[in-house]
Amino acid sequence: MGAVIVVGVVVVGVVIKEALEAYELRGNGREEVEPEPQTKPVPQEPSAKGKPKPEPSGQDGFPPVPTEPLARDRRPECIPVPVPHAGNDAPHNECADKVPPNRYPGMDVLMGGVRFDALQVGVRVLWEIKTHQFDTYPDFVQEREVEKELEQIEKERKAAAACGYDFVIGVSTQAHKDALLAVVPSLRIVVTGCKR
Repeated sequence: MGAVIVVGVVVVGVVIKEALEAYELRGNGREEVEPEPQTKPVPQEPSAKGKPKPEPSGQDGFPPVPTEPLARDRRPECIPVPVPHAGNDAPHNECADKVPPNRYPGMDVLMGGVRFDALQVGVRVLWEIKTHQFDTYPDFVQEREVEKELEQIEKERKAAAACGYDFVIGVSTQAHKDALLAVVPSLRIVVTGCKR
């Protein structure tokens, strides 16, 4: 056993001596030490079609991610809250429930501090429904009605946009649509055909 230890010490001593001799041959100055070769990334060549390959999304084989933010990620005022329809206007409420169609039948939607007639099923679109007999009003009354509606519509548009929703107005007749668009051409208006 003692011989094994002596032989091991001799071998280790020889290895240390050879390492010291190699160090002396290279020199002991820091400036003479050659840097270690480093690997550099090789730029990838474009594919034969010239288009880079898309990076994997990490969702291969999984269902698509919902486009609507989760309730916990939304500002509290932007979470749609169903509330009873305002007023007892049955034809108006029926139109608000069927035309978009309404995600919450029998209910209005409160969002951003504003009440909307409907939240459309499957998309982020809030609706204001108008079922006035607009065509039967005298010109003066039609003008006042448009002024009054545009104040309400502007408030609704801002609240919807602030919460990331689109906004559409449903009116019963083409004349009503034309009167609103004559003042604000950027409105999104649908003729519902709903009767009073």
